[in-house]
Formats: sequence, C-alpha cells, structure tokens
Amino acid sequence: MNEQKISMILGAVVVAVVGVLIYNYFTGINRQEELAQSTEEQASVKIHQVAPGESLWQISQKYYNDGYKWVEIAKVNNLASPDLLEAGQALAIPELTVIPSTVSEEKTIPTSEYLVAQGDDLWKIAVRAYADGYQWTKIWEANKTVIANPDRVEVGTKLLLPR
Repeated sequence: MNEQKISMILGAVVVAVVGVLIYNYFTGINRQEELAQSTEEQASVKIHQVAPGESLWQISQKYYNDGYKWVEIAKVNNLASPDLLEAGQALAIPELTVIPSTVSEEKTIPTSEYLVAQGDDLWKIAVRAYADGYQWTKIWEANKTVIANPDRVEVGTKLLLPR
C-alpha cells in the first residue's frame, strides 16, 4: 500500500510540473508578441515631404544610402501604388536597424581579379568584394565574355572585379 501511495503522489507531481511548464510556455509566447509589437511602435520615424518627380528609390537612397530599402518606406506608409507619389505628400521614414555584415575581414576580396572557388556564385563574390550582393550585376557586366550564364560560374574562372 505504501508503494501505491508513493506512485500516486509522484504521478500527481509530474502532472503538476508538466501543467506549469505548458502554462509558462503559452504565456511566454504572448509576452514575446506584445514586446515585439511595442518595440515596433516605439521605433523612431522621420517625416519626408515628397519633392516633384521624386521616387521612393531616391528617398531611400537619401536616408539609407540604399535604394532597395524603398520597400520598407512603402510598407510603413501603406502605399497601394508605391510608384505613384504626389509632390508634397508626407511620408514616414522609419529608422531601420542596421544588421552587421557577417563577412569577416579575412574573406573580403581586396584585389581587382578573383579566381572562382568551389561554392561561389556572383552574389557571394559581390558580397565579399563590395559588401553588397546587389553589385553582382557589375561583376557580370565586366565578365560577360567568360560567363555565359550569371547563374552558373565555373570553378577556376578568372573574374575582373571593377573598382
């Protein structure tokens, strides 16, 4: 009879511990969602008055030195047609967090020539050479004679990297 009581007590303790863990898990998810929402709401925002003939790309270049960030401006302002801006229109310019580059200094390409290694593609080479993957087109334009298809770069191909 003692073994039966001990087993019953241990079983109840296990059920209670599992219940507490499940409760903490689900309340923790709600807290994380609330924290993420409040962080987004607290982000600093600037206001920009659209000049005649100005595009989101130009505005993005002005504030972020990166035209591709125009998407963030369009998203914050809920623009149905991002290519249709009116002069004098007020746009909220969000403060974006800068994600540090994962490219280490030893892997950068400082020279104007590069020999393609296993696993390389034009995007990866552009990131290492210019710290900007979107510059792959610059590499392709300079090497069209040796690269027939920009999606396939052969190992051992010598590329010119415009500087």
